[in-house]
Amino acid sequence: MSAHTTCPPEFLALAHAMADAAAEAIRPWFRKRIAVDAKADASPVTIADRNAETVMRGMIETAFPEHGIRGEEFGVCRSDADWIWVLDPIDGTKSFLSGSFAFGTQIALLHRGEPVLGLINQPITGERWLGTDAAATLNGEPIRTSDKTGLAEAILYTSAPEQFDRVGHDRFAALAAKVSFSRFSHDCYAAGMLALGGIDLLVESNVFDYDILPQMPIVEAAGGIVTDWRGGRLSMPVDTRLC
Repeated sequence: MSAHTTCPPEFLALAHAMADAAAEAIRPWFRKRIAVDAKADASPVTIADRNAETVMRGMIETAFPEHGIRGEEFGVCRSDADWIWVLDPIDGTKSFLSGSFAFGTQIALLHRGEPVLGLINQPITGERWLGTDAAATLNGEPIRTSDKTGLAEAILYTSAPEQFDRVGHDRFAALAAKVSFSRFSHDCYAAGMLALGGIDLLVESNVFDYDILPQMPIVEAAGGIVTDWRGGRLSMPVDTRLC
């Protein structure tokens, strides 16, 4: 997270308003039998994903038309803007489709490439994680990551083991053999649990900018660290290939 840029209050207010609006667009479709389309990468997308992103993009265009937008469903506009919103309307679409609560709407705000705000909202349970330079919170209450230091005590999560290549799978399996226990299939909800201190390690592979950028300010403000697989500071620029 940027050490020098504070998120202006009007931008924070917009993030909350977009999360509310996206939730309104998603809730009518939860646990309903809806059509599912396959994207180019074979991942599923629904009317709920598209409607939620559409409403958020419209709110940005109305409030701050000079800001850039990078959304999972509809790509990038104004990628050279100082302020860029990164939107993942439903992170965990497979969980959403199967009726699980382990999904959420993710929103990040970048200033000159650095995330200064991250938000995860669970539209059904009403849980909302927020991370800024000031603090990490869950529904307005401060949260902190776990204080465990022993690997044998740690709880390890990953979203989908099939996302790992052979080498990555072997490395994950070696780590999983050393922790207390591991669980799968929680997507962005796992990042919220990491910031809350319920789990200790979250290891992912083959993620996109809209997957991880909203999570970084929350985890870091809660006292956690976000690294690449070599232990270095994660660098995740906005993907502009869809411009």
